[in-house]
Amino acid sequence: MNQEHSGSGDPAKSLELLWRRRPAPTRGPKPAQTVDGIVAVALQVADAEGLAAMSMRRVADELGVGAMTLYRYFPGKGELLDVMLDTVYGELPRRVVPGDWRAALDEVARENRELYLRHPWLLQVAINRPPLGPNVMAKYEWELTAVEGIGLTDLEMDATVALVNGYVHGAVRTAVEARQVIQRSGMTDKEWWLAHVPHLDQIGDLDKFPLSSRVGTAVGNEFDAPYDAEHAFEYGLERLLDGVSVLVGNRTAPEG
Repeated sequence: MNQEHSGSGDPAKSLELLWRRRPAPTRGPKPAQTVDGIVAVALQVADAEGLAAMSMRRVADELGVGAMTLYRYFPGKGELLDVMLDTVYGELPRRVVPGDWRAALDEVARENRELYLRHPWLLQVAINRPPLGPNVMAKYEWELTAVEGIGLTDLEMDATVALVNGYVHGAVRTAVEARQVIQRSGMTDKEWWLAHVPHLDQIGDLDKFPLSSRVGTAVGNEFDAPYDAEHAFEYGLERLLDGVSVLVGNRTAPEG
């Protein structure tokens, strides 16, 4: 996947757009477009065809206007991408679930996963410099609330949230890539597996790999494929939260 970078636009202009503080264009006729309308079309293109297809010219074509018209609203693609990101982060329900910190972090992971699956182009954006818009800030605030008051330092709270988000990003990327392979090949994982196994049995000297054969057979029998995205996500998330539980336990355990 080709990578774009958030935060690459002009800081002042991006922040004005993110917080909708940018003054309306004063030159020329009365504006026929809006920031929200342009972003909505850009999101439609990115969702349908990926971020590579989303350009200022393509969005202008979809709106039926000249490309230069968009530059009256957005200085460039960098600023448009920032507002797109902040807009989709606003889709997070940010539910407050019953239970302890573990249930809250579990919800953080699942909501972010749902968002990535709904907008796979998010995987193509490096957000080490996140757009500092209202929805990005609200997302971070909600995620930090999951680990507030459980004995972690502020740095550990930030790192724990980043750990969960990083895990989700990686897990969803693998799932999306697997889905794209199925779409391009026209073959499900089960069909791929069944097509290869007879030949592998004839050609491969599997006796040299007893562990691989045993475990691979168990996985294939369980999932009808060598990989199951749902199981991988659930298993990995539980183990990640187990690790955080150890850290929290160490912070809250009585001394001596």
